Amino acid sequence: MNSHQFVSQIQTWARELGFSQIGIAGVDLSTAEPGLSAWLAAGFHGGMHYMAAHGLKRARPAQLVPGTVSVITARMDYLPASTPAAPGQWQAMEWSRLQRPAEGIVSVYARGRDYHKVLRARLQKLAERIAQHVGPYGHRAFTDSAPVLEAELAARSGQGWRGKHTLVLSREAGSMFFLGEIYVDIALPASAPVSGHCGSCQACIDVCPTQAIVAPHRLDARRCISYLTIEHDGPIPLELRHLIGNRIYGCDDCQLICPWNKFAQRSALPDFDERQGMSGQQLTTLFAWSEEEFLHLTEGSPIRRIGHERWLRNIAVALGNALRAGVDGAADHAGMRASLQARASHPSEVVREHVVWALGG
Repeated sequence: MNSHQFVSQIQTWARELGFSQIGIAGVDLSTAEPGLSAWLAAGFHGGMHYMAAHGLKRARPAQLVPGTVSVITARMDYLPASTPAAPGQWQAMEWSRLQRPAEGIVSVYARGRDYHKVLRARLQKLAERIAQHVGPYGHRAFTDSAPVLEAELAARSGQGWRGKHTLVLSREAGSMFFLGEIYVDIALPASAPVSGHCGSCQACIDVCPTQAIVAPHRLDARRCISYLTIEHDGPIPLELRHLIGNRIYGCDDCQLICPWNKFAQRSALPDFDERQGMSGQQLTTLFAWSEEEFLHLTEGSPIRRIGHERWLRNIAVALGNALRAGVDGAADHAGMRASLQARASHPSEVVREHVVWALGG
């Protein structure tokens, strides 16, 4: 079997494991280094200090894993199987959540099982299948878990192109997918990259609630709602709180508006099916969770990684925005205020401060 046939065989094994597409990238990412350096120098990584700590190692796979000569990239679609198939219907459903400010919005990808666990386990199985064929070899699997330029590697290996929101876009699958990689010490033929197809469209730039996409292909994470609600520790900047609305974990707006996501694919795995309670829940219900309830109800979910304190912080902001939006019904209004007041003496200074803000202080 020649190397091209071997890659074809890897793709077959990958499909059996639930992956949607496999590509191969080389390890010379030197042309990506200036952009990475400039992004870090501008401080666009915010409080993600690990981004700066690893520096250019992200663009140097053979430095991260010595001996690496090729990178196997993998795409896994994540829309739940129950997602409506009619064109535009699932996006319309997601947009409608913004019109119900008393409900909390969790990003679509986070409503099922933690993708880190799902992808890593299946990437490891794929690596083992390869070992059964070639014998012992050097490899390491990653999914959003190490200093890896995932989107760059995915684009170079033909998974898609970088959209203006910086995410990878595919003509066959939009952007609603996860990425993973296996660094290997086996020389494999690189996949052909695909050309970009955003054209003059800048819908993602225009729709961003906080204007975090400061230029095409340039994201200031410090303004991004996904960063603010997940990665950011401490108080959320005052000037951005009212723009967050009722988004309590992540934000999908730049993906919902993207025309290419009419081709977004449903997951082949049940892991990403929506867990009960992860959408359509009242903010007051979510805000009442004790830390024990939070840990129990988010077990196996990516939400658990933010911890109870950030969870309460995020919901306090959403409750404040709901009160300012003038939610219907005096009872709802009173219930929200009572819910916030019940946390007014919370041990966390961050939670207390956001509660005071939400109550209009």
